[in-house]
Amino acid sequence: MSRNTLNTLKEFKISDSKKGKFYSLPALEKKLGVNISRLPVSIRIVLESVLRNCDGKKVTEEHVKQLAGWGATAARTDEIPFVVARVVLQDFTGVPLLADLAAMRNVAASLGKNAKNIEPLVPVDLVVDHSVQIDHFREKKALDLNMKLEFQRNNERYQFMKWGMQAFDTFGVVPPGFGIVHQVNLEYLARGVHKKDSVYYPDTLVGTDSHTTMINGIGVVGWGVGGIEAEAGMLGQPVYFLTPDVVGVNLTGQLREGVTATDLVLTITELLRKAKVVGKFVEFFGEGTASLSLTDRATIANMAPEYGATMGFFPVDDATIEYFEGTGRSKAEIDAFAGYFKAQNLYGIPKAGDIDYTTVVELDLATVAPSLAGPKRPQDRIEIGNVKANFAELFSKPIAENGFNKKVEDLDATYTNADGVKLQNGDVLIAAITSCTNTSNPSVMLAAGLLAKKAVEAGLKVPAHIKTSLAPGSRVVTEYLEAAGLLPYLEKLGFGVTAYGCTTCIGNAGDLTPAMNEAIVKNDVVASAVLSGNRNFEARIHPNIRSNFLASPPLVVAYAIAGNMTRDLMTEPVGKGKGGKDIYLGDIWPTSQEVAKLMKFAMNAKTFKANYADVKGAPGKLWEAIKGVAGGEVYNWPKSTYIAEPPFFQDFTMVPKAAATGITGARALGVFGDSITTDHISPAGSIKESSPAGKWLIANGVLKADFNSYGSRRGNHEIMMRGTFANVRIKNLMIPATPDGSRIEGGITLFQPSGEETSIYDAAMQYVKDGVPTMVFAGEEYGTGSSRDWAAKGTQLLGVKAVFARSFERIHRSNLVGMGVLPLQFLGTDSVQTLGITGNETFDLKGIDGEIKPQQDATLVIHRANGETKEVKVLLRIDTPIEVDYYKHGGILPFVLRQLLAA
Repeated sequence: MSRNTLNTLKEFKISDSKKGKFYSLPALEKKLGVNISRLPVSIRIVLESVLRNCDGKKVTEEHVKQLAGWGATAARTDEIPFVVARVVLQDFTGVPLLADLAAMRNVAASLGKNAKNIEPLVPVDLVVDHSVQIDHFREKKALDLNMKLEFQRNNERYQFMKWGMQAFDTFGVVPPGFGIVHQVNLEYLARGVHKKDSVYYPDTLVGTDSHTTMINGIGVVGWGVGGIEAEAGMLGQPVYFLTPDVVGVNLTGQLREGVTATDLVLTITELLRKAKVVGKFVEFFGEGTASLSLTDRATIANMAPEYGATMGFFPVDDATIEYFEGTGRSKAEIDAFAGYFKAQNLYGIPKAGDIDYTTVVELDLATVAPSLAGPKRPQDRIEIGNVKANFAELFSKPIAENGFNKKVEDLDATYTNADGVKLQNGDVLIAAITSCTNTSNPSVMLAAGLLAKKAVEAGLKVPAHIKTSLAPGSRVVTEYLEAAGLLPYLEKLGFGVTAYGCTTCIGNAGDLTPAMNEAIVKNDVVASAVLSGNRNFEARIHPNIRSNFLASPPLVVAYAIAGNMTRDLMTEPVGKGKGGKDIYLGDIWPTSQEVAKLMKFAMNAKTFKANYADVKGAPGKLWEAIKGVAGGEVYNWPKSTYIAEPPFFQDFTMVPKAAATGITGARALGVFGDSITTDHISPAGSIKESSPAGKWLIANGVLKADFNSYGSRRGNHEIMMRGTFANVRIKNLMIPATPDGSRIEGGITLFQPSGEETSIYDAAMQYVKDGVPTMVFAGEEYGTGSSRDWAAKGTQLLGVKAVFARSFERIHRSNLVGMGVLPLQFLGTDSVQTLGITGNETFDLKGIDGEIKPQQDATLVIHRANGETKEVKVLLRIDTPIEVDYYKHGGILPFVLRQLLAA
């Protein structure tokens, strides 16, 4: 255990016969004479980590005192070194992380060092959940067929994971078919408290997925980071971040009859986006919070990335303990968990006035109404009665604004595809009960099953051309839906279990029929998807589906039956039942009493224990059958289009090269608008044959049928750098608009000074060859969405030296710094538009010569084509001293590798 001169090691009561040691925050309060008990609960849990890991080196007593003295409205200049208890990965982000670790071992071996020096110092769990696709649906063996395809497509990736399991002592894998990482984390991996060297401490973590925050629902401090930051954390580097503001959300009242947890989280997402909580901790308190079930809290915590917060935290109370009991944790674990939090005075939901928050946001639960969100962003909530009008309003806007290249008069047009299926704008073509956000919550899953039962009994059906799927986040969901007698009714409507994984929510919906794709593209149809997910960004769900709506599982079923998003389900029938009778939503909507009656099937400790015992005991024949796994401590990098040695350590030396002291003569690689997501920057879905990545795969002997997805190929930089800025819906403002205001979409740019139109990848490679640095320009919320580090890695490999934006999302800004790319923020009212940046200029960056300081001013010099020059002050978003060090070393990975090899 690390040395701690503050000496607050005490004992606490676990049971009548057992005690444990812990670093006491109440004792620290007395020692320092500060009012720690009024600090937000989340800050106190971070403080415990700083106190326990105080070693006088990376973590000092000054860090402890600074955080213990956290002021609700103080300036945020202090840097917190947060040592986490464990790290959680999913496969899309975990595979490139494993590749980086393997490459580090190659470097160590080449320098004559012990390769085992590169070893995670905390437990690391990788859950395989992102690769399964919905190829088969509405058939009895869909689950088995989809899993077999998953293993065929991803065999090389799984061989690599198995190498990692034998090469690293602290690296474990939850194989495909168990569920989604966040639900598995909530139900199984999280243990409440840990014990090391006889000292108990709370569970904390970072994860390589933005929705890691779901674990905040059970009082665990943790959030999503990029793989590069997770690597540093697992290799002994604290996770550094600026002392945050903490926004308290006071929930009052109770939800009305018929309102779901999904409606609540969409309301909170809209509310907190407006409150601008990006980069802040959010902590829920009040009587309304205490009334929420644990799974409702997890649903709200899950969508913290959608409302922009670092966390959406719920303290531990009796509901947390009940959840641990219901999910099969042992009595000893639960006793230690409850005893520890009570001893730290961290047990229970605070009431109004108990805690000093930076600011407080109020929400009366009784005001929440049934809602959806869409068609492009999760914060764009629409009450169910306004969905039809909202859709029409989008079409009524000028084409340059509506983003659909369609006008209102087109709304009711009918088209017929080659299979004879009639198609209208707004038609639902994909309906998916999916994602960790909702399938982790029995209340909405049982509600979906009950609605399906009533719908089937009323004679309602889902149109045959709609691609329906049920992909639970855990196998336990199937168990309780079967036990409650509801699964057969979901199956009759097409919602049979097709996979256990993220599927549609991350773009693995599988393709539509060729006839449907052709009709959509030929007629520019604005088709729809409705899913119980957390993300609905452009081209995420399917490249040809342009309006995507988030909804609760029962509403997903209802809209699948209705068949079109322009149907007003508050006043119009869902469909026609037996005898042609109109059936309305109120006729089939389950009551809260009906749902409550079936909850006993959902929290069965024996079911949870039996399910997760299989992770190590019987992971499945497909996983066990994977052969040809490499052995040894150092990976030999066999030829593969899935896994390749990453280039980030080429020409590595123990002494870092001098960091850039300015940029001159740069060109714009891309000029973008607001809300450019990490999906826009680094798509996860399908790969087009005509794209640079598709051409590379074909050149390397891969058939189109075997392309798989960008997400599954993140272990190969050749594909990922070609996929950077390759989203089919991204709009580069360098490309002139057409006379009607529409703009060509896709990863294209103008190569300067010739003005030739080409792919962003080809332009970038020519700039690199010519020795010309490049920059990217954007608007508000640059990098919103997933934590994917390839959005930053790809940017770096394209030769981009700096990104300028009106504002950055937290994780992507950190990832850019971690890859040695400068994030810079426009000040005041400055923007691409006000500065008249079109992309035909050249640019200099001045003011970062000599010693770089966190958040210092710099100067962007714009040289226009007409000879005019303009200087603009910008803010360098390297936020902390440790980030300055990362940048000087060329990124976080070389920094950590040098530390490890020097030791």
